[in-house]
Amino acid sequence: MTIDEVLRQMPKTELHLHLEGAVDSLTFAELATKHGLELPPHSSASDLYEYDTLADFLKVYSLVSHAIRDRDDFQRVTYECLERCAHSGARYVELFFSPESHFEAGVEYGAMLDGVLQGMEDAETDLNLVSNLVPAINRELGGVRAVEFVQMVADDRRDRVIGVGLDFNEVGYPPEHFVEAFRLATQVGLCRTSHAGEVGPAANVRTGIELLGCQRVDHGYNIVDDPVLVEECVVSQIPFTVCPTTTTYTSSFRDLADPNHAIRQMASAGLKLTINSDDPPMFGIDLAMEYCTLYHIMGFTPEELREFALNGIDAAWVDDQTKSEWRAAWSDEIDKLLAQVT
Repeated sequence: MTIDEVLRQMPKTELHLHLEGAVDSLTFAELATKHGLELPPHSSASDLYEYDTLADFLKVYSLVSHAIRDRDDFQRVTYECLERCAHSGARYVELFFSPESHFEAGVEYGAMLDGVLQGMEDAETDLNLVSNLVPAINRELGGVRAVEFVQMVADDRRDRVIGVGLDFNEVGYPPEHFVEAFRLATQVGLCRTSHAGEVGPAANVRTGIELLGCQRVDHGYNIVDDPVLVEECVVSQIPFTVCPTTTTYTSSFRDLADPNHAIRQMASAGLKLTINSDDPPMFGIDLAMEYCTLYHIMGFTPEELREFALNGIDAAWVDDQTKSEWRAAWSDEIDKLLAQVT
């Protein structure tokens, strides 16, 4: 087997994946037509996914969100997303989604959940892929709305809804605005994570951990500017969900081959990293391709990739018994796969 074949088959988690960012361009175009939405000029559906900055990307993300409007839409995009995850070797997925983006189109939260959770159940039945859901706060709507959002999640708690995230543009919306929302999340038993240090400073990573009580950090690349914080996070082993390809679009680390790329620095320092795809169709990738990128372009060894895959189990929001069982089974499976590389 080639290394690429092994990396595709290798069991993995996917802990940083946005539902709206995981919609195939053709599905986006079909749903937009279904609901009578006007799209930007394009010669093919793939042209719709073109951008160079985080701000440009978020505009497209918003358009995609507006095209997902009914229960069937949510079921479809969730199932298609998880199907692609399974094709990349994912065995467990924690899926972000952005309810606020759908409220703008008049969709009720309960209807979103009904569709997404049906897609998850169908994927578990058909693909043997376990998944859970993480509704994400739109930080651009401010701290007061964030508290209301967490209360909404708590009031309609379903078994697969296990935590909350904090995303959209960091600039101008630092973590300290969301202390009350995350305090409420802790009180109602929701796990917590936050996008931090992607375009914002290392201080946002510290604030997310110390003030928001985050159990993971999403992205976190600019932590490399604060060696003291790096060492503290090495000691605590708080996980970072890094997404290689999107760094070349939305962060200042645009050259994956650069030995000083943030992900390389973070790994070399001993931070606990998990590998994720973020918004895969929007960047022409999938999870397995991200592992191949780490190997072929960034120079990580198969042994390091094995460690990243197992880190995903440690970072997952599942019980300790499940983690122990997965680690034993996956370790054995990965070792057997790596032994077949020719």
